[in-house]
Amino acid sequence: MENGIFIGGGGDDYGVGQYLRLDYANRHGLIAGATGTGKTVTLQILAEGFSAAGVPVFVSDIKGDLSGLAASGSTEAELHGAFTKRAGTIGLDLQYTAFPVTFWDLFGDQGHPIRTTVAEMGPLLLARLMELSEAQEGILNIAFRVADEQGMALLDLKDLQALLVWVGENRVDLSLRYGNVSTASIGAIQRRLLVLENQGGTRLFGEPALSLGDIMQCDADGRGRINILAADKLMASPRLYATFLLWLLSELFETLPEVGDPDKPKLVFFFDEAHLLFDDAPKALVDKVEQVARLIRSKGVGVYFCTQNPADVPEDILGQLGNRVQHALRAFTARDQKELRMAADTYRPNPRFETEVAIREVGVGEAVTSMLERKGIPGVVERTLIRPPSSQLGPLDDAARAAVIAASPFAGKYDTVQDRHSAYEILRDRAATAAAEAEAAEEAEEQAEMAEREYRAARRYTGGRVSRSTSRAKSSRDESVGSAIGQALVKELKGTTGRRIVRGILGGLFKGR
Repeated sequence: MENGIFIGGGGDDYGVGQYLRLDYANRHGLIAGATGTGKTVTLQILAEGFSAAGVPVFVSDIKGDLSGLAASGSTEAELHGAFTKRAGTIGLDLQYTAFPVTFWDLFGDQGHPIRTTVAEMGPLLLARLMELSEAQEGILNIAFRVADEQGMALLDLKDLQALLVWVGENRVDLSLRYGNVSTASIGAIQRRLLVLENQGGTRLFGEPALSLGDIMQCDADGRGRINILAADKLMASPRLYATFLLWLLSELFETLPEVGDPDKPKLVFFFDEAHLLFDDAPKALVDKVEQVARLIRSKGVGVYFCTQNPADVPEDILGQLGNRVQHALRAFTARDQKELRMAADTYRPNPRFETEVAIREVGVGEAVTSMLERKGIPGVVERTLIRPPSSQLGPLDDAARAAVIAASPFAGKYDTVQDRHSAYEILRDRAATAAAEAEAAEEAEEQAEMAEREYRAARRYTGGRVSRSTSRAKSSRDESVGSAIGQALVKELKGTTGRRIVRGILGGLFKGR
C-alpha cells in the first residue's frame, strides 16, 4: 500500500498483510498486551513507519529500549537470523537503517531539558498533579485568577509559592470576593508543592519552555523526527509523568489549527503506560482527556495509547481508537476472563477463528490486529506476525546517546535556565517598596520628636522665655502639628496593628496594579 505503514502479515495460518493507512492514522489507536508480548517492538516499528512517511513522532521511553531507533540494525545482531526468516515469511524486504531522533528528559540527564510554565500547566492539571481536594483546587483557581487580573506571570514554582503567601495574607478580602479562603487549605497546597519539588517538579517548571514546533520537525531527507522522552526515572513519579504528557497533548490541541482529514498526520503521539493517566483520575480530568481525544484528530494529531489491558482505558475513549494491535492477554482469574471477552467483542469478527481464543493464544511478536479501511470502517480482525524493526533492537549505549544529543539541532537551546521578572519578583519588589516607605515615615517621626524635645529644653533653659528665633521655631513646629499627628500613626508599625497596616499597604499596591 503506497499510503500506508506495513505492520505485518501472513503465512499459511495468518491473514493478508496489515497496513495502517496514513489518511486514517489521525483516528487514534491502541497497542495492548501483557508484559513481554512485544508491545515495545510494535511501538518501534510504527514509529519507524511514521518517520519514513515524513510524520514526526513523540514517544515516551519507559525502559530505555526505544533509544535504539537512533541506530541501524545489524546483520551481526543476535536476532538477525530470526528477523530474516520472519521477513521472508511475511514478504518484507528488510533493510536496516537508523532514524532521526531527538532525546528529551525532564531532568536534563539523558536528553535536552524539557519544561513548561506554571501558567501553561493551569490549575486543573496542577491540582491533579498535587492530588488536591476540591476546596484546595478552588483556592488554586483563585490564585491563578488574581495573577491573571494583575498581570503577574506564573513561570516557576517559586512564583506560585510567593502568590500563595500573598493570598494567605489577604484571605479576608479575597474571601469576600471569591468565597472562603482558609489558611488550612493554603498550608496543604504549600505542603504538596514541597512534595512536588522533591519529585523533581522544579525542573519541569520554568523557562525556556518547550516550543511545540521543535517536536514537529523533519530532517533534511524529509523523514519525521522521532522525539523520545526518557521516562525511566520519571516513572518513579507516575503522576508527574502522566500530567506532563496530558499537558503536552492539551497544548497541541489548543495551539494547532484545524486541518480536517489530512493525507497524513502532522504528528503522532504515543502514550505508553496509559493506565497511569486514568488511575484515580477525577471525572473532570477524564472528561478533558475524552474531549481532547475526540477533537484533536481534526488538528492532524494521532494519539496511540499503549497499555497492558484495553480495560485500562475508559470506554468512551476506547470507542474512539480505530486502529488496534492487540498482543496476548492472559486470563487466569474470572475478572481476567471477563476483560478478555470484552476486548474480543470490540473487534469485527473473522469467520476463520474465534477472536477471544486468538487473543489468548498469540505468541511473542504476534498480535490480533484491526485497521481502519476506506471510509473509516474497521477492518476484519486478523492474526498477524509483526514485522521486524529496521533500527537497533534494544537501547543505545551512553556514548552513542551523547553523540546524538550533541548533534541535535536543539543542542544548547534549552540548557540554560532563564529567570525573568515574574510574580515572585513583582511581589518582592512591592514588599520592599512598602518597607522603604514605612522606614521613611518612621525617620520623619523621629525627627519631629527630636525637634519637640529641643523646643521644650529651650523653654526650660530660659524660664519659659525663648528668643525670637526660638519663637519662630515654635511657630514652624505648630504648623507641622497636623503632619505630626499623621506621622504618629507610624508608631503602630512596631506592633500588631503595624503589621496590619503594612499588609494594607501591600494590598493597596497590588490592587492599584
